[in-house]
Amino acid sequence: MSAAKGRRWLRRIAVTFVALIALAAVAIFAGDQIGRARMQRHVDVAVKGVPFRDDAAAIERGRYLFASRGCVDCHGAKGGGAVFVDDGKGLRIAGPNISPGPGSVVAGYTPADWERTIRHGVNPKGRALMVMPSEDYNRFTDDDLASLVAYLRQIAPANGGGPVVELPLPVRVLYGFGVIRDAAAKIDHTRPPEPPVPDGVTTTHGAYVANMCLGCHGAKLNGGKIPGGPPDWPPAANLTPGEGTAMTRYPDAEAFAKLFKTGNRPDGTAVKVMPFGSLREMSDTDVRALFLYLKTLQPAPHG
Repeated sequence: MSAAKGRRWLRRIAVTFVALIALAAVAIFAGDQIGRARMQRHVDVAVKGVPFRDDAAAIERGRYLFASRGCVDCHGAKGGGAVFVDDGKGLRIAGPNISPGPGSVVAGYTPADWERTIRHGVNPKGRALMVMPSEDYNRFTDDDLASLVAYLRQIAPANGGGPVVELPLPVRVLYGFGVIRDAAAKIDHTRPPEPPVPDGVTTTHGAYVANMCLGCHGAKLNGGKIPGGPPDWPPAANLTPGEGTAMTRYPDAEAFAKLFKTGNRPDGTAVKVMPFGSLREMSDTDVRALFLYLKTLQPAPHG
């Protein structure tokens, strides 16, 4: 190849490289702008609201749900809010104050506001909540929803502020292009509430308890990459039966319950990411029913 041809090829490569960089910059800018617009979108959800309750049975059931269904991991044990993701690289997420105290985001909430927020991941103004695991709570019975709200309305006021959602540019771009979705985008908002389910070590009750696992482990509970999770989070485990799945480590309900209490696998290694602050508060009935139900699932490949 002559020197002149060599220079022409270098110029073409340089022009192509510059063009690719320009296209990438345009795509990043567009994704960021689309993501910002998506965060501000209005989501119409028709709700009637579950009537307020203040009886002792509802408050006690609500206390249990708050402690065992992941609420404390994002909002703190007293409901004042908590930082639950901070990777030091621009990703920082904190749950807001949902107690009756100063700075609470739920002050003046009506029954419809509570239902829209918890079941649908949408705030009273119709804006999608970025980091609210409503896909797990969308299937609450009316009784459980009313009980959780009853507990939150009477807990002691705690100091705290609003939510913190600081997303690095790559995450905002992925959100803009729909690779990462908020809960409101994943929920079937027309789905009716679950019918009442009697407590007991049964597959029916276990299926109801398993709703709390959907957000991370997927609709089939076969795990895979956690939607919207930080890049360094490991994939969620496959909870279906079958060779090579996580359930092979737990031959009986006792071994499964020990995982929930300790956060460790039978070999002593720690399970990362799982909300064991809540899981260790689950009742023996709930854990055993969940184990029973998971054993009945159809085996599925991971992810």
